[in-house]
Amino acid sequence: MRTLASQDRRNISAWAIRNPVATAVLFLLLTAAGLFSFPGLRINNTPDIDLPAVVVTVAQPGAAPTELETQVTRRVEDAVAGLGEVKHITSTVVDGASTTAIEFELGKDIDRAANDVRNKVAQIRSDLPAGIREPVVTRVEATGGAIATYTVSAPGLSHERLSWFVDDTASKALLSVSGVAQVNRVGGVDREIRVSLRPDRLLALGITANQVNEQLRAVNVNLPGGRGTLGTGEQAIRTLGSALSVEELRERPIVLPGGRTARLGEIAGVEDATAEVRTAARLDGRPVVGFEVLRTRGSSEVRV
Repeated sequence: MRTLASQDRRNISAWAIRNPVATAVLFLLLTAAGLFSFPGLRINNTPDIDLPAVVVTVAQPGAAPTELETQVTRRVEDAVAGLGEVKHITSTVVDGASTTAIEFELGKDIDRAANDVRNKVAQIRSDLPAGIREPVVTRVEATGGAIATYTVSAPGLSHERLSWFVDDTASKALLSVSGVAQVNRVGGVDREIRVSLRPDRLLALGITANQVNEQLRAVNVNLPGGRGTLGTGEQAIRTLGSALSVEELRERPIVLPGGRTARLGEIAGVEDATAEVRTAARLDGRPVVGFEVLRTRGSSEVRV
């Protein structure tokens, strides 16, 4: 085998020496093709990887891990265990959420695997608790982490306004750039209209917190109201029930037992506040608001 390989190499070298013009032309063509193709090469820190794995996420706010394990996780595992080419099934259960990762054998068509898992979950949907949110089935795609991370600070802006600037202005501008898939804010705060019920007033008026919550959810909402004829055309009709300001929400009537009513401001404190801070970002010891930029699959980090 080594003798034949050496003889082939000598034949190629002898042919190149006897035909210098053809060899030079071939070399120039390969060089031109390389120079022409080089600008189109993607430059990434980590390559795009198709992992043979599918993740099923089922959320049920307020449910304990023990309840989710018996009522959700085990049923999902039993449903997907019968699929072909399953290698490992791993589940993680925390307060209010159950996550099941199904790893398939290498070479498995991941699109077909995701559809199979989605069909199995749909078949057991009626067996799952009624209070869960719709199960989410996603493929596992690895495109690397954030390609760029920025921090924003402005002495003249509060944390609330700075967070809104990142969510509304910076994110929209960056998402319009070709190749940008996602912009994640790090740190900052989220605006939240907080309704703090007063237990003593609820007890005195004979109403529960759940009844107040149900009334607010049913009334403080905008709904379509059908269509109406206006001249020779039609116009959509909407029922506007959401409060336009905090003051208007305070004046929202709450129906009490016995047919009486009370203003929401009489039984609860209503304020324009922020949600509980779960993440924080600091630069040189100072609190700032940061955001990460993630690229789309198949794009070049350098070009993005």
